[in-house]
Amino acid sequence: MSGWSRIANVFRLPRVDRDIDAELESHFDEARTEGRDPAEVGREFGSRLRAHEGVRDVIVATWLESLVADAIFGWRQLRKHKAASAAALLSLALGIGACTAAFRLIDALFLRPLPVADPGRLYVLSYGTFDDSGKAGTSTASDYPGFRELRAVVKGEAELMAISSPDRIDVAYSSDAEMERAYQQYVSGWTFAEFGLKPALGRLFTEADDLKPGAHPYAVLSYDYWSRRFGRDPRILGSTLHAHNRVFQIVGVAPEGFTGTGTGAFTDLFLPIMMANAEVTNPNLVWFTTWVRLRPGIDPERVRQQLRAAVLAHRREVVKLWLPDVVRRVGGHYLSAPVFLDPAAAGFSFTQQTYRLALAILAVLVALVLLIACANVANLMSAQAAARAREMALRVAIGAGKRRLVQLVLMESLLLALMASALGIVFAWWAAPFVVGMISPPDSPARLILPADWRVTSFAVTLTFAVTLLFGLAPALRAFSVKPASALKGGDDPHARRHLMHVLIAAQVAFCFLVHFVAGLFVSTFERLANTPTGFSSARVLTLETASKAPEDPNIWYQVVQHLRSLPGVESAAVSGLTLMSGRVWTEDVWANGHSPQQYQPAWFLGISPGWFETMKIPLLEGRDFRPDETHPHVVIVNQAFASRYFDGRSPVGRTIEIPNGSARAKAEIVGLVQDARYDGMREPIQPTLYAATLVPGFTGANFATFTVRTKSANPMALASILRYEIPRARSEFRVWNIRTQQELVDDQTIRERMLAMLSLFFATVALVLAGVGLYGVLDYMVVGRRRELGIRIALGARNGDIARRVTVDVFSMLLLGSACGLGLGLGSARYIATLLYQVKATDAPMLALPAITILAAALLAALPPVLRALRIDPSEMLRAE
Repeated sequence: MSGWSRIANVFRLPRVDRDIDAELESHFDEARTEGRDPAEVGREFGSRLRAHEGVRDVIVATWLESLVADAIFGWRQLRKHKAASAAALLSLALGIGACTAAFRLIDALFLRPLPVADPGRLYVLSYGTFDDSGKAGTSTASDYPGFRELRAVVKGEAELMAISSPDRIDVAYSSDAEMERAYQQYVSGWTFAEFGLKPALGRLFTEADDLKPGAHPYAVLSYDYWSRRFGRDPRILGSTLHAHNRVFQIVGVAPEGFTGTGTGAFTDLFLPIMMANAEVTNPNLVWFTTWVRLRPGIDPERVRQQLRAAVLAHRREVVKLWLPDVVRRVGGHYLSAPVFLDPAAAGFSFTQQTYRLALAILAVLVALVLLIACANVANLMSAQAAARAREMALRVAIGAGKRRLVQLVLMESLLLALMASALGIVFAWWAAPFVVGMISPPDSPARLILPADWRVTSFAVTLTFAVTLLFGLAPALRAFSVKPASALKGGDDPHARRHLMHVLIAAQVAFCFLVHFVAGLFVSTFERLANTPTGFSSARVLTLETASKAPEDPNIWYQVVQHLRSLPGVESAAVSGLTLMSGRVWTEDVWANGHSPQQYQPAWFLGISPGWFETMKIPLLEGRDFRPDETHPHVVIVNQAFASRYFDGRSPVGRTIEIPNGSARAKAEIVGLVQDARYDGMREPIQPTLYAATLVPGFTGANFATFTVRTKSANPMALASILRYEIPRARSEFRVWNIRTQQELVDDQTIRERMLAMLSLFFATVALVLAGVGLYGVLDYMVVGRRRELGIRIALGARNGDIARRVTVDVFSMLLLGSACGLGLGLGSARYIATLLYQVKATDAPMLALPAITILAAALLAALPPVLRALRIDPSEMLRAE
């Protein structure tokens, strides 16, 4: 009989038994028909039951039959102890669900390969960098002239592609009134061909589209954006869109599934790299990432060495254009920086680099949450195993093998794990998108692919079997080591049997403390960073990034400012060359009060118009604001940090300094001192900043600037459409291409801390629930097992306090032991993580108090129902039961 038939017979045992009995009976009938003595026939056949079992073993897969029988028995045991089983099921479901949700996030961000041909041959070129103080770092930013040189060096062994990071822009498909937000990505014309991608509609870029700056204004839509924005309308081909003060023709749609190379963000529009215009010709502007695709069989190290030599040669030429002071300060570091090829099969993005270490720490926290769940269930299973010691002893006494007992216990554990996994997967399906939505800022949401495919399913199945072994091993070993004679006589000291349970309680409390300490660190860091003073008021402020067709004199920009100030709903307005907290800064050397650039890092510069300080609510401490007729470089305004560095904190107003003016140096008078305000970033100290009466570093006309408008309305976006219309109405050559609130820019500075705080708080809550549920389940099971003892004590006059103490004393002593261990472990871990992530020391006092109070309060709440159940035991019912 085939193996499949034997397996199928397991699930139709009643019919198989009837067929075997009928077959045996037919043999007896045949013997009687032949006239043989029934007694003689019975002796010849032997035991009919033995014959039945022998035939049954041949035609039925006995190993599967025993598993099915153990599963049915395990299900009955779970139903018999509903409270303990529910606690175990909830604990495991939360633990498995939390782990699966975390895996979905990590897989989407770091592990899932790009949907391109052979992604394992993709790398990103990165460079060693040094800041002006000599501190080492890495960067992937490249300039286009240097990129061309590198591409020629490795041609034949690798192909280089210039790909920018996804960037949010405003686009219009018919008029300015229909402006909408989209994410763009500049790519080399040969990128799609190198990735092995085919268009879903129309065509993709070719190298011919990427030969001359500004010559081919074409755009390719992503499949996701085409579906979401245009409902997959094929008539979109040939239509135009307005972006960057230009008109682009849509020539195709990228294939389904490809949403760009920036993991964590979806690209809506792809543009040829040559359409970046000025950026592709400026050797001093680094703004995109160089991707490397190796040819089959090529050694990455060989390509890296070739690129290293080419980078060094290119940098030697760049250094020749630097000022001597800059060469002396950073030239040596710049020329000696190493070159790396970083694997990029899963894509490359700022999100990955920012969150890699943070998510690794969170993965450890999730593993601790799962261990807490496993400790809970192991406790409950151990309690059940102790209560079933006599049952196991009887099974051994009547012939059951110890291997079969281990199978019985593990099957019950597996059944529990499978049910918990089903609930956990449902929880993970909801939790992962929910957490992503919670940590994403509304202006720049994280966009991750979170499918429940074979990767997630395989992880969940592997996790299920792993936790089965984790929490089922202890009761299985107890069943394996059972001694029938001892167990039937009453067994060993009942208190000794609870030692493992007590150790597990202490362990899960310690783990819970560790999770809460780390969560407390992340939450307190986020609150501290979010409440860090910026030095300006971001409320009701709207920033409008605007471009002109050609460089315009600052006075032209100031005229538009005057027009904006006259509009209803506008409180004040100004214009600046860059936007605060935008990630872009302008730095220059300064000669002031006898200090040369060799002594300090370059100062930060920001070009502004008169009235900008008033609009941003930055207090003027001394001196005056710029006048409309003043020009750069004759007058400047500085902040307190500048005065502290260059003038030892004394008043700099009226003093003269020297700043670069092209290839020469020019004298500038300091006419004002303002309060320190953050230019870029919330983590570093405020840098010495010099405010200039110009909009661009070149001191000539600007073709890009940012209008800053403070509105009277609490919602500044309510004026966005009006302001977008009024700026080109005032000057037809101006076009607004991006609008953001200043508060959104400030909030962007804390995205990582917000994510860490939200996720750690989420998992800390799960850990707390697990600890409480596990403690409740163990105490409840212990009360049920000691009902007779407690009933007798109550009958003999025991007080409620004595009953409550006997029920909880052992468990709470382990809880205090676990708390002590958790305090030390949690504080040490929090200090290490604070140093690793933030380069600061953790604050001990708040971190010590809050987790301890929270966990102990949860423990008291979890212990209350079992204690009340013990106090409500009726002694008379115990006596009648006897």
